Amino acid sequence: MLALIPLFPLVGFLINGSWYAFGQAPAGCHKAGSKIPGAIATLFIFFSFIVSAFIFNQLLSMEPEHRFIEQVLFSWMKVGGFNLEMAFRVDSLSTLFTLVITGVGTLIHLYSIGYMSHDETPGKFFAYLNLFCFAMLMLVIGSSLPILFLGWEGVGLCSYLLIGYWYTDEEKAKAGKKAFVVNRVGDLGFLLGMFIIFWTFGTLDFTELKHGVEQAVHTGTLVADASVVTLICILLFVGCMGKSAQIPLYIWLPDAMAGPTPVSALIHAATMVTSGIYMVSRLNFLYALSPSALNVVATVGAFTAFFAATIAIAQRDIKKVLAYSTVSQLGYMFLGCGVGAFSAGVFHVITHAFFKALLFLGAGSVIHGMHEEQDIWKMGGLKSKMPKTFLTFAVGWIAICGLPPFSGFFSKDEILWQAFSSVHGSRVLWGLGAVTAVMTAFYMTRLFYLTFLGQPRFDEKKMVSHHAHHDDDHHGHDHGHSDHSVGVHESPWMMTLPLQVLALLSAVGGLMGIPHMSWLEHWLEPVIPGHEGAHGASLVGGVDPQMEWILMGVSVLGAILGIAVAFKLYRNLKGVEGLAQRFAPLHRALENKWYVDEIYEALIIKPLQGLAQVLWKCFDVGVIDRIVLSFGRVSAWTGQTVRLMQTGSIQVYALMLLVGLVATAGYFIYGWH
Repeated sequence: MLALIPLFPLVGFLINGSWYAFGQAPAGCHKAGSKIPGAIATLFIFFSFIVSAFIFNQLLSMEPEHRFIEQVLFSWMKVGGFNLEMAFRVDSLSTLFTLVITGVGTLIHLYSIGYMSHDETPGKFFAYLNLFCFAMLMLVIGSSLPILFLGWEGVGLCSYLLIGYWYTDEEKAKAGKKAFVVNRVGDLGFLLGMFIIFWTFGTLDFTELKHGVEQAVHTGTLVADASVVTLICILLFVGCMGKSAQIPLYIWLPDAMAGPTPVSALIHAATMVTSGIYMVSRLNFLYALSPSALNVVATVGAFTAFFAATIAIAQRDIKKVLAYSTVSQLGYMFLGCGVGAFSAGVFHVITHAFFKALLFLGAGSVIHGMHEEQDIWKMGGLKSKMPKTFLTFAVGWIAICGLPPFSGFFSKDEILWQAFSSVHGSRVLWGLGAVTAVMTAFYMTRLFYLTFLGQPRFDEKKMVSHHAHHDDDHHGHDHGHSDHSVGVHESPWMMTLPLQVLALLSAVGGLMGIPHMSWLEHWLEPVIPGHEGAHGASLVGGVDPQMEWILMGVSVLGAILGIAVAFKLYRNLKGVEGLAQRFAPLHRALENKWYVDEIYEALIIKPLQGLAQVLWKCFDVGVIDRIVLSFGRVSAWTGQTVRLMQTGSIQVYALMLLVGLVATAGYFIYGWH
């Protein structure tokens, strides 16, 4: 049954894609808008969720050492002694990801039916959504690195298609291309790492690779922190920097907001950006052998979390705030993996999927209800206008702030504790994580207050009359999904129902990982060893266990501090504006994202464009074109010369024939002698 998990969304893609590309919609379907293609796509991803849940239930009944299911479909590549099978494998780790991808994906698909109700090409949109889920499922259930890489490239392609979905807008098309190009940089590192793995261990299958590494460690042929293992891990992590948006390759993810809001939710919560954490966790037995590589992962993760949080503080676009929040939260996940707490990183992937999908879809509901306005400084007072969105968004806000007993508290606190107590952690890493947690509570409270609380800062009549034709989210088409004859309003049930389900998951999802009683940690032990770590190495750094309670209290107090400061500041908006003017250079730097895009433009993009111009004029035109044209000139000259012999006179041809015969006869006579 494993093949059914990716097969269902693939079938949905083929149906909607074929309908859009080759067929004509049946009578009445044009009036139905997104309902029929949306229903098809939603049902097929839901079928995949049902199969995933069934297989998860099967795994529950198995003993830990035998808790996996494999299915071999066919032999994919066979070259010499290398035989790669197209095979799927679901175990304790991959089954969690399949449930998140298909479960949260189903809710996002259902939400999209309402959100994209007036889109011009709903068949294409839902075909892309299904294809996105298919690629991500291939990534997490593939039994080898090449199959993982197949899904890895698939999600990269789908991100390009969906981010630039409204490609007639040049800025949106550029955002799609930016995501595609930046990810190619990271993927080069992934490929090099994969090649070195095969060169060193002779296999790319996960199970065989793990056994090979363990045997090499046991026989002493592979030692801890070996240079080849460190090189492999760092190269693979370069791929993660691209897919999971870490410094310096994070720059594509905030621009991914150019796509429709459900796409943002799918990318940020259930699919693409979590692929890097999955790969590092899947190969934990390799990373555990390289403290140097783990240090790189943890350091990059911690600094990314902190850096992105500083930018989120000053953004005005509701989706951009959430985008930088995602970059920051991904940094948290890598911080957990980098200190050897891979299960804590996976735990945060799951809880983050719940509350970040909720926040993005809630933001989409706000944009819908506000006739596609995205500037939080032009909102306010939506609590009474959109009560369902307000209540569900509030749950997501509390969860990401890290207040108990909501889900974000448990996973974030586990990562901070591991950063402090693990032998691979440090006080500096913990400090960066703790400060980032305070900033997260601050900027999310800022977003929540400016959006839902206080006095309205918009003219409802003016908003209705113009109905946001120039909106940043929907590119001048009528993607408003709403009746513009009414004012600010609540979203339809198709959009609010997924919000309510995600709010419930965000509220209680963290209970699976309660410290010292963590079901999740025990569940993952067949794939990710517990406190002993991989290869029997202890992760405990000799820290007093009582310190865990102290740090937990510090974490909660930090979240409360961030919330309290934000409430105090933004109750007085004039005071905030004065504060921004007082620290104008810093505020401008934060608002302009530390000018990172401008720096990349000046130091990388323009020099490369200049080099390309030089190579084009000097080498392409000056060398290659001349060589090609020279062949043409030689051919033309040869033809013109030979053509002189074609006089059309029979006497000349007879004379030339006679001369040829005499010359041939003379050659043979004199040659014979």
